Amino acid sequence: MNQNFMREKKILPLVISMALPMVISMAVNSLYNIVDSYFVASISEDAMTALSLVYPIQSLMTAIAVGFGVGINAKIAFCLGANDKKMADKAATTGMLLSFIHGILLMIVCLLIMPWFLSLYTNNQKIIDIALVYANRAFLFSVIIMTSISIEKVFQAVGRMKETMISMLCGFVTNIVLDPLLIFGIGPFPKMGMAGAAYATGIGQTICLLAYIVFMFVKPIPISFRRENIIFSKELLKSLYSVGIPATLNMALPSVLISSLNGILAAFSDKYILVLGAYFKLQTFIYLTASGIIQGIRPIVSYNYGAGEKKRVHSVFRTTLGLNLMVMIVGVVLSILIPGQLIGLFTTREETINIGVQALHIICVGFTFSAVSVTCCGVLEALGRGVPSLIVSALRYVVIIIPTAFILSRFLGAAGVFMALPITEIVTAVASYLIYKKYYSLSFT
Repeated sequence: MNQNFMREKKILPLVISMALPMVISMAVNSLYNIVDSYFVASISEDAMTALSLVYPIQSLMTAIAVGFGVGINAKIAFCLGANDKKMADKAATTGMLLSFIHGILLMIVCLLIMPWFLSLYTNNQKIIDIALVYANRAFLFSVIIMTSISIEKVFQAVGRMKETMISMLCGFVTNIVLDPLLIFGIGPFPKMGMAGAAYATGIGQTICLLAYIVFMFVKPIPISFRRENIIFSKELLKSLYSVGIPATLNMALPSVLISSLNGILAAFSDKYILVLGAYFKLQTFIYLTASGIIQGIRPIVSYNYGAGEKKRVHSVFRTTLGLNLMVMIVGVVLSILIPGQLIGLFTTREETINIGVQALHIICVGFTFSAVSVTCCGVLEALGRGVPSLIVSALRYVVIIIPTAFILSRFLGAAGVFMALPITEIVTAVASYLIYKKYYSLSFT
């Protein structure tokens, strides 16, 4: 398969053709998160609170999988752009083996730490028990998650976005269909409650992985997975982890943020924890759509970087920023027009819905500014600049927001926590663009 189309095709059609399948996939994934939470909330408000407490650890696991996958993706695309097919094969094969090992380690660690982790945020034993029912089953699928996401990044690196979209859709649809069947015991299925929600997620992830494997046999990708391609050279490992580790931390930082904000909000009421969890479920519809665009352009940037196309890389950046701004504007409009209906997906209590409406009105102010930092992070990773990308994410998820949320909460209560989000997005937007400009220039000197 000739990859020169990434270098020759006009920018906007190329970005759209690569990003659209991923946007659709991410949109469905966002819808899954909302639907999944809707069914869990139908069990009880305690069940939704339990899911909100487990969510940071699930996000951390996904962050590690996607982050290392980004390292694999960037290395493969760069090598193909530089016409080094042998190294691309080695990066893909070695990366897949390392992902499998990561999955085993994560499964063990997550299962061991969950009781302690949950006890940090609530002393309600009922909520802890419900959360453990879900977590002890969901984390059994860790190896499948890691392997599936790594294969996804290999497919994306060679421009096979449609196959990626179809595989992810298979997993998401399976998950959504199984949720009500296994949670409520519809038809021949037993009523399993939170355990059913966990199994539905795991089975969906398994179907996604099987779809990738089928595609690899039916329509092979231009990458060879052979035993002789497994190498643990210092150069290859450095190239994978120098992007993979910062990318992982980039994606893990939201989990740190959610856990920190949960800790601050716990001093006020469990209702605020539920609202924050509901918000992060809702915002995935916006941010995962933007993430889909980033996933689509990442191999384009890496390929053209490997080919030395400086102007083309910046053109991709500008186009991506424009598309992400459009996505964020949609988020603002929805948060202003139908906030009550959105929060109402997760609770029926009027008091909690009112809190959620106020929170969305405050938070949505920062959406459009966040398009800058999201785009800068994605392009920096594609350029192999993992550490600068990590700096942007650290500003956005830790350095600015956590101290700001803590200080404002002392004066404004829980509303201060929500106000910290847009303040952080505005400051980070300025910093991230300056960082991008610096390292974009350095990458081509």
